[in-house]
Amino acid sequence: MPIHASTSERTTNAGRSRRSYDQFCAMARALDSVGDRWTLLIVRELLAGPRRYTDLHADLPGVSTDVLAARLKHMEGEGLAERRRQPRPASGYVYELTDRGRALLPVLTALADWGAPALGKPRATDAVRAHWWALPLREAVRRALGHETAALVDVVLPEGAFHLRLGTGETQDAPLYGEGPAPEGAQLRLELDAETCAALADGSLTLPDGVRTGTVRVAGVERLARAVTAAG
Repeated sequence: MPIHASTSERTTNAGRSRRSYDQFCAMARALDSVGDRWTLLIVRELLAGPRRYTDLHADLPGVSTDVLAARLKHMEGEGLAERRRQPRPASGYVYELTDRGRALLPVLTALADWGAPALGKPRATDAVRAHWWALPLREAVRRALGHETAALVDVVLPEGAFHLRLGTGETQDAPLYGEGPAPEGAQLRLELDAETCAALADGSLTLPDGVRTGTVRVAGVERLARAVTAAG
């Protein structure tokens, strides 16, 4: 007798084969698209804007080249990402999220909030990238400044820097966060370490308290710097 697994192979209209839970349930359908290992972490990377395959592989330590290629192909088939040639003078291809892929931002934000209390101390085997703090810190800064405040914020850690774009809609050319300093110039600059990031992420520290105690150093436009310090 055949053995029925919890998921089955499905062939879609596009002719590709994928695993499905075969459940008429919105959550199950969502997991059909993004439930595979690495998929949501690829989304995390692409939320920062278009990335080359080599850049994705470098910032997803532990993923094999075969698995990364398979996940990207799956994401293209699901309408979450697309591959396009870079305009001259650049060469090669980049992957970027579609509107449907970018709509996963609240999902990843919620997962980061849910997972933050389980972070604990970094393990010896843990990889670290500065921009992995972008989503939880984006929420901490928005709470301090107000969700409607528009600002470009540079965040500097010993491991590197990234920038946050607050109060504006995301586009392919202007994602909500990105690696390195804001190319247009930031109105606010925050300096902190990974331990402080973890405390901000799990809610045990607020950004204003971090500024007041010196674990977060702030500089920039006086109005915004003062708002961060005085909030709460």
